[in-house]
Amino acid sequence: MDTPPPTTDPTPPTGADIAAIREQLGRTPRGLRSIAHRCPCGNPDVVETAPRLEDGTPFPTLYYLTCPKAASAIGTLEANGVMKEMTARLAEDPELAAAYRKAHEDYIARRDEIEVLQGFPSAGGMPDRVKCLHVLVGHSLAAGPGVNPLGDEAIAMLPEWWKKGACVQVEEAAE
Repeated sequence: MDTPPPTTDPTPPTGADIAAIREQLGRTPRGLRSIAHRCPCGNPDVVETAPRLEDGTPFPTLYYLTCPKAASAIGTLEANGVMKEMTARLAEDPELAAAYRKAHEDYIARRDEIEVLQGFPSAGGMPDRVKCLHVLVGHSLAAGPGVNPLGDEAIAMLPEWWKKGACVQVEEAAE
């Protein structure tokens, strides 16, 4: 698969973005800070969330995948045992484990730039295991190729989820 190009910098969400995310998730997004990556169809597919929700609850998942087509495809990978295989490889491959630890450090550093959540993990099982491919893919899409090796691998396994059209349609006038 051709990897969707990274969004170079997070962008503030527009009214249309918020409407699209609401449709994608089936609810109003919580802790929304910015659009971290856009799908080739133009809709947001990864959002950057605040380390704390509006009510003060810690929310350590900095990058949240919103596209239901991508999420479904990733769920298929998870159901097929990809996370277990990746976790086993971390124990056997010191280079992969070191690169994954760097991905964890990158994730924490990006989150800490917004707010330090002392004692909270990064996300997705980093740095020692693979617990959620959705988080790893979100990190890879937001940060770009080469930052999270297992997120990059998962993206390479995915079908081109955007090829059959956008997951949701929203009116441009939603500003």
